[in-house]
Amino acid sequence: MVCRVSTTLAPAPEAAPSASAPPRRRTRVLALPEARWALASLVAFLLALPLDLGGASAWTYGPLYAVAYAAGGWEPALEGLRALREKTLDVDLLMIVAALGAAAIGQVLDGALLIVIFATSGALEALATARTADSVRGLLDLAPTTATRVRDGNEETVPTADLAVGDLVLVRPGERIGADGTVVEGAGEVDQATITGESLPVLKRPGDDVFAGTLNGTGALRVRVGRDPADSVIARIVTLVEEASRTKAPTQLFIEKIEQRYSVGVVVATLAVFGIPLAFGADLTDALLRAMTFMIVASPCAVVLATMPPLLSAIANAGRHGVLVKSAVAMERLGEIDTAALDKTGTLTEGTPEVTAVHPLAGSGVDEDALLALAAAAEHPSEHPLARAIVAAARARGLRIAPAEDFTAAPGRGVTAVVDGSTVHVGRADSPEGAETTVRVTRDGTLLGALALTDRLRTDAAPATAALTALTGTAPTLLTGDHAAAAARVAEATGITDVRAGLLPEDKVEAVRERERAGRKVLFVGDGVNDAPALAAAHAGVAMGGAGSDLALETADAVVVRDELTAVPAVVRLSRRARRLVVQNLAVAGVFITVLVLWDLIGHLPLPLGVAGHEGSTVLVGLNGLRLLRESAWRSE
Repeated sequence: MVCRVSTTLAPAPEAAPSASAPPRRRTRVLALPEARWALASLVAFLLALPLDLGGASAWTYGPLYAVAYAAGGWEPALEGLRALREKTLDVDLLMIVAALGAAAIGQVLDGALLIVIFATSGALEALATARTADSVRGLLDLAPTTATRVRDGNEETVPTADLAVGDLVLVRPGERIGADGTVVEGAGEVDQATITGESLPVLKRPGDDVFAGTLNGTGALRVRVGRDPADSVIARIVTLVEEASRTKAPTQLFIEKIEQRYSVGVVVATLAVFGIPLAFGADLTDALLRAMTFMIVASPCAVVLATMPPLLSAIANAGRHGVLVKSAVAMERLGEIDTAALDKTGTLTEGTPEVTAVHPLAGSGVDEDALLALAAAAEHPSEHPLARAIVAAARARGLRIAPAEDFTAAPGRGVTAVVDGSTVHVGRADSPEGAETTVRVTRDGTLLGALALTDRLRTDAAPATAALTALTGTAPTLLTGDHAAAAARVAEATGITDVRAGLLPEDKVEAVRERERAGRKVLFVGDGVNDAPALAAAHAGVAMGGAGSDLALETADAVVVRDELTAVPAVVRLSRRARRLVVQNLAVAGVFITVLVLWDLIGHLPLPLGVAGHEGSTVLVGLNGLRLLRESAWRSE
């Protein structure tokens, strides 16, 4: 006996959304065929009811009841017959049989009421499913349909789907950005609330990343497309959430496993409820009504719907906030974790170095600014991460970067260039065990000083580790392949006490499995290729999506698109809330079934009341799960 769960999706919009103010897709009730048939059934029933109760001829209200039966019952009857052909007991068919049985013994009104309530319940389930789809697919409306591409100085309007990586796009004030990319020219304040949830616009300058669908408020921007439009943040959210919607969590699989056995038991019990009283001389009509009522109220519809709505709503909500949870299984597992392990580079840190100190040598004749400007001039032509960090530090201080000539770079040795007539060399010093990277600056062979660089700690690293500690009851473990001094610096800044440094990928896996063998359910958060084995070995794995490797993104159960580390504890909290709602739903379903069944067996439960109780509990658990679509569900606790 399989309860009907609608898979109706929100219909496509009739017109393309505007670039400046995209409409929010919201499925109208009467756009759903289930709702239209249920309305027709209800109208026919309401027209027939006063005629029936008023003593009118059966020829006046009989056809109206027939319309109510046909409009509300044809679709579930067809689905039930299809299931029967697959040798599956479907509650749709049983409900239709119960309604026809009621009509056969003269209870036409009760049978029609059963059909109307059942059809209305199906319409409500279809609407709830469609609204869930709306919340996810509505993200597509954020991306404009066209963009202004610049080629050879000429502007052309093209569909955003035709943009390719490397294209240059012009975004004027008030327009939405057509693709994920990097600003190469111009400055403007971009409203990223739809993607990042930031309440205020963010100033974007050359070198800053921007997302498709965000709104450019002031200033024209030229953006270099960094991702294919089909692989943008919005597109990945929609794709992964829709894929996740097709998966089933372990709780759901367990329910479905026992459902068929339960259904057979319900059928056998229904026959007993009908046959035993009849054998002892009970009235045929009374025995049949009691048996039909029992079959309806004992059906496990509410139990079946208890699991997936909360988990799918949580997946959709997480997707709106830039966390792609790949399946219902993954969403359920995230809420089960009781300890966390974190990678360092690219996870707790941004994975990009920054200049933290400038040390001119005493007697060298240069101060901090002059030393930094000289190093930046020599490094300017280089694409090395350390070079970019040095140049960025000089620009941040507003220093003049002189042009360099005769630039050469030697891997592992540094760079050499002629700056203002002097030969300047910038090279890394030998300090493999230090917490910082040190580069030495010489001019014409004379040492002038050194610069210290470190991997920049994420601003939300400490709050995220504190939140994970609060959720699990234990501080996270730091697992890194970096040297001990660098790991210790990050651990101290984030409040982590358990540090394991110098680890190879297999060492990280062993550290995770060690905790798993101790009975812990480990959440591992990482980003690199070397993190992929640990992501796969952990009970749940989360990858940082901004700079994450393809292998890590494929392996992880969830991906944090915006690289906001605080999103990790947020999605764990959301998962735990979804699991609590599943338990609540199962309790509600169990109470309704138990009370209604006992009422029918011990007392006298009217058929309409049994139908209302059964269908009401089904709708109740479905709507309870949809609470997790609200914005407050993400920001709770």
